Amino acid sequence: MINVLEQKEIISFIQSKWVGRDVVCFEETGSTNVEAKVLAEQGAVQGTLVVADSQSGGKGRRGRSWHSPKGSAIAMSLILKPELETDKASMLTLIQAIAVAKALEEICRCKPQIKWPNDVLINEKKVCGILTEMNLNKTEIASIIIGCGVNVNQESFPEDISHIATSLKLETGQMFNRAELIGCICKYFEKYFEEFMVAKDLSGIVAEYNNYLISKGRSVKVLDPQGEFQGEALGINAQGELLVKEKNGGIVEVYAGEVSVRGIYGYV
Repeated sequence: MINVLEQKEIISFIQSKWVGRDVVCFEETGSTNVEAKVLAEQGAVQGTLVVADSQSGGKGRRGRSWHSPKGSAIAMSLILKPELETDKASMLTLIQAIAVAKALEEICRCKPQIKWPNDVLINEKKVCGILTEMNLNKTEIASIIIGCGVNVNQESFPEDISHIATSLKLETGQMFNRAELIGCICKYFEKYFEEFMVAKDLSGIVAEYNNYLISKGRSVKVLDPQGEFQGEALGINAQGELLVKEKNGGIVEVYAGEVSVRGIYGYV
């Protein structure tokens, strides 16, 4: 078991054809997403993987911070340069979420759940967060950066988040090789991304994704700037929108970029 993530170690676990074939490693950085954006602007190819052993200024959705302590978590970002309409970019967050869930099942033998649109949970606690950022060249996509933070071998969390955050070690009692997990995530991301680029939607993963969706069949609160409402989460559609059934029977398609969803009785 290595304590420091190294390029050679990560490459040895890469099974994908192009995702993660080029790896850039940092011992410490503020944000792998920021580093990846710079590299993309400098000409880094699609599939380039940026990894940090320690990340001090990681970003979460809606401006939240994500700190990855040295030697214990995964902080990784993928550079993509797809020929894709801008309104489809948010679907890549869901592809990364299912890729992480599949990797955790394979490597850790656990039962992950997905909290739409960008968190992966174990036992209803957050073990992974995902942040997708799009960079434009006028009106076209120049690059899409998908950042992913996974709590792997942490043994504790600050008191203010200990009720919602966890790690693979805390949930399974085992230590895991972060490089192996990174390789497995890349393998599944490539698979689902290639299917997505053919279909140009998520039709190929809707059923599988909904099997992981923790809020399916549960009451949720939709925090829409136009007005909050409650309903029952039914699952996602092929556009990655969350279908929420209102009390009057109407079904609302909730777009990830517009609103946030919370469980009625807690984090999930």
